[in-house]
Amino acid sequence: MTKKRNRRGANIEKDEMITLIKELLKDFDHRKVSFKQVIKKLGIRDRRTKLAVKSILADMAKERTRPKGTGDLVGKIITGKVDFVNPRFAYIVSDSMDVDVKIKSENLGGALDDDTVKVQVFKPRSGGGRLEGKVLEIVDRYRKEFVGRVEKSKKHAFVVPDFKKMHYDIFVPLSALNKAQHDDKVIVEITRWPTPDKSPEGRVVRILGKSGENEAEIHSIMAEFELPFKFPDEVLAQAQKLKDGVTKEEVASRRDFRMVTTFTIDPEDAKDFDDALSIKRLKNGNYEVGVHIADVTHYVRPKTLLEDEANERATSVYLVDRTIPMLPEKISNELCSLRPHEDKLTFSGVFELDSNARIRKEWFGKTVIHSDRRFTYEEAQERIETLKGDFFAELTTLNELALKLRAERFMRGAINFETVEVRFELDEKGKPLAVRPKERKDAHKLVEEFMLLANKRVAEYVYGMRKGKIKNTFVYRTHDYPDPEKLNAFSVFAKKFGHELKVEEDAISRSLNNLIEDIEGKPEQNVLQTLAIRTMAKAKYTTEEKGHFGLAFPHYTHFTSPIRRYPDMMVHRLLFHYLNGGESPERDRYEKKCQHSSEMEKRAADAERASIKYKQVEFMESMVGEEFEGIVSGVTEWGVFVEIIETKCEGMVRLSDLNDDFYIYEPDQYRVIGQNRGMTITLGDHLMVRVVKTDINRRTIDLEMIEKVS
Repeated sequence: MTKKRNRRGANIEKDEMITLIKELLKDFDHRKVSFKQVIKKLGIRDRRTKLAVKSILADMAKERTRPKGTGDLVGKIITGKVDFVNPRFAYIVSDSMDVDVKIKSENLGGALDDDTVKVQVFKPRSGGGRLEGKVLEIVDRYRKEFVGRVEKSKKHAFVVPDFKKMHYDIFVPLSALNKAQHDDKVIVEITRWPTPDKSPEGRVVRILGKSGENEAEIHSIMAEFELPFKFPDEVLAQAQKLKDGVTKEEVASRRDFRMVTTFTIDPEDAKDFDDALSIKRLKNGNYEVGVHIADVTHYVRPKTLLEDEANERATSVYLVDRTIPMLPEKISNELCSLRPHEDKLTFSGVFELDSNARIRKEWFGKTVIHSDRRFTYEEAQERIETLKGDFFAELTTLNELALKLRAERFMRGAINFETVEVRFELDEKGKPLAVRPKERKDAHKLVEEFMLLANKRVAEYVYGMRKGKIKNTFVYRTHDYPDPEKLNAFSVFAKKFGHELKVEEDAISRSLNNLIEDIEGKPEQNVLQTLAIRTMAKAKYTTEEKGHFGLAFPHYTHFTSPIRRYPDMMVHRLLFHYLNGGESPERDRYEKKCQHSSEMEKRAADAERASIKYKQVEFMESMVGEEFEGIVSGVTEWGVFVEIIETKCEGMVRLSDLNDDFYIYEPDQYRVIGQNRGMTITLGDHLMVRVVKTDINRRTIDLEMIEKVS
């Protein structure tokens, strides 16, 4: 093979060349490989053979767009879900297929995003690789209601949907407006589905308020993401009947920590405190650190309305100006909140740590605590920095242990991503007065490190309970290795800034951390860190005993926030069950709950991002015409996203508005390039921009580029 590669290609037959290329591609083990890499590896130098190789690779790429076995789908009828990506076409997605089927909008038969449909598959007329299809039947409508803004005239009205994958305006007869007026935000129910020549028709079922007003916009986000507006009356009634569980009998059945120094550390505006830390110096010089978590499952019992509601919501949702809780306030803010100077029921992980933060002993079980102090992060940080104030010695000791735990975690390969989050200062009407980055200091990291420790050790404890082939059913929080293709693309991009990234599985963690350390404070820090995060897989809940790549833990779970996460409630129940000698329950039932929780977590994150974007747009309304320096944070075929450095708000410079040249999008290079002057705009570039327009309804900020700074 080596001899053949050294021939420089001049006399190699096409069939032989195809064989050589296929053998070479095996060496790359499904990783992305460029034309230049192939030429270099094959040792080819003459132009004619290079062109032949380019042609062969193009044919292979076209063939690869059709995964094996997809030819068998031609002529078949398949069932899948609609992903309505843009007004021109959609894809049909199904777990039973290795390929998505493309459908032009005129062949959708009135199907909308996320609808379940039956599709006839056929070969594309263009002769390309992707299969196409036509909807024969709509099996199930996913959404029957949409949120949008009323556009009303004398004779008729339309509702313009907020949902970006709804590409039709909804016609509403004046008689079906239900008193809604022009520019109101409403929920509209579809009464007639779209056809190729007619828009969908609907009726207004709820008026959310006037477009642009805080309550209307936040309510529209809640409705768009199907978040609950309130708890059902019967659920609230059941919560109100619950009594404080700290009885003599209950305390006697638990390990008593009420005489051990204990406190909570939370944000200043927190209303529920679901975790507390205790610390005690032992006679042998070690420290006993308790991670105490609110015992929610003592109050929320299986087969109750409270349990069903928590399972359905799966998570609390944190919008900019409000929290949509998983549990009623009676539970989250009263019974289970670890408020100071009150006896509270908890489920704890207790760790004996030596001076190097190594675990010498551990214990898990039900406890009762009495918090001595409620700290804000700022108060705890002040004591750590000044070595003054109440409990400063305990906080300083915990911080020293946390720093050692953190160093050990990174030494084992945890990824050191520090993303910047923003917080808004709002007036009494919810209008943003300022946008500021959230600061993460030692006090934040102290709490985080002990929560990570408890989550990790609970998972490893349950995983190790059975030594045989069959492991106990448990709920894990897993995080897979990055996608190899994305990693390779990122590696190529990082190299342009002079940074090497090793993409092998046993080297990627350390290499990523070295990169993050190298780029700190450099112009490319923001862009490379953003891209690195995009290469990562999404964390999820599952009963599969997999590890957590980002944290470098062999097993990990969520144990520490049962007030706001349903998976933590499942973990509490399963751990208590096993501590009492229980047998492993059915795995499938828990897997379904895990999948639901993962889906609801994504929905919550999307809603939270939408509320942040809305507030950013509202904040920038008063700055139209002003100039700012920004960093290119994204590049697409229609425009360049720019994050304004001063306000952390993101807007777009549209390619159609760049009048100095005709710009072409180069996705592999994360850039656009002018065809005449050759100027490039790429991720991480600094631009001077002017705010041209803001649109609350579309949640967009339009920018105009003044000049490229770097």
